Amino acid sequence: MPSPYADIDRATYSLICSSDGITAREIARKLGITRKEVNQCLYHYPFIHDLCYHDEDYRWHGLIRQAFPHAGLRDYCGWYGYADEFLALDEQAWLDELEQGCRSIGRNLNDTRGLIHSFTDTRQVMRGLFDDLHAYGVDCDDWELAFELRIKRAKWIRIYADVLVVTPTHAFSLEFKMKDAIDPDEVLQAAKYVPYLEVIFGSDIDMVPALVLTRATDLFCHAQLPHSTAELPVASADMLFNVFDEYLTFLTQ
Repeated sequence: MPSPYADIDRATYSLICSSDGITAREIARKLGITRKEVNQCLYHYPFIHDLCYHDEDYRWHGLIRQAFPHAGLRDYCGWYGYADEFLALDEQAWLDELEQGCRSIGRNLNDTRGLIHSFTDTRQVMRGLFDDLHAYGVDCDDWELAFELRIKRAKWIRIYADVLVVTPTHAFSLEFKMKDAIDPDEVLQAAKYVPYLEVIFGSDIDMVPALVLTRATDLFCHAQLPHSTAELPVASADMLFNVFDEYLTFLTQ
C-alpha cells in the first residue's frame, strides 16, 4: 500500500470526508494549491480512489465521514454500534448480528468453532471493559464500537482491526490474541494498520494501538515494536481499563 503520509493527499482526503460535498475548485482554494495538484490527488491517491466518489455535479464525498459519529463506518464492520447498544444485547443476539455483518463484508467464517469462540471471548472482554468504565463514572455509552473491521475495496486499501473503540478524541485499535505471553510478531501486527486508520479518522482523532492477551491476568505493560523505538500498550482482559486511562486519564481527574 502506498505511503499514507503525503500531506496534500491526506489534506484533500480529509476535506472531502469532513464535508457534505466539495468541488475540486473549493479544495484548491482551501488548501492554497493548484487545480492540477488537486486533480493529481483526486485521481491517484488510493484513499480517495477507493473510499470517495463524486456526484453528477462533481462534488466529492467520502464513504466514511470524519466526524463523530463516523457515518459509513458501519458498512465495513461485522458489528457496529454504540457502547450502550452493545451492552443491551445478549450474547446470542449480538453473535447473530455479528455473523450476519461478517458475511455482508466478506469476512470468512469457515473456521466456525475456533472463530466463534474467539468472538465470544472478545465480547466478554469488552463487556468487562465497559463495566469498569461505568464503575469509575466514565460517560462512555455513546462511544462507537466496531468488531471485525474490514476496509477492503478495489485493489488499494486493506485495513483490518479486531475491535475499534472510538471516543470523541481517541480511537483504540485492539488486537486480540487468546494467549498469555507477548509475541513480537503480534505486537507488530497490532500496530500494522495504525498509519492507515489515522488517515481514515483524520487529525482530530489520536489513534492508539493495543495488544490484548485474553489468557493473561494482571498484565499491563508496554512492548517495543521490532526494529523500532516505538512502544504500544499490552494488557490482559482484567487490565484493559488501564490502556484507556493512560490516554483519557480518568483516574487523575
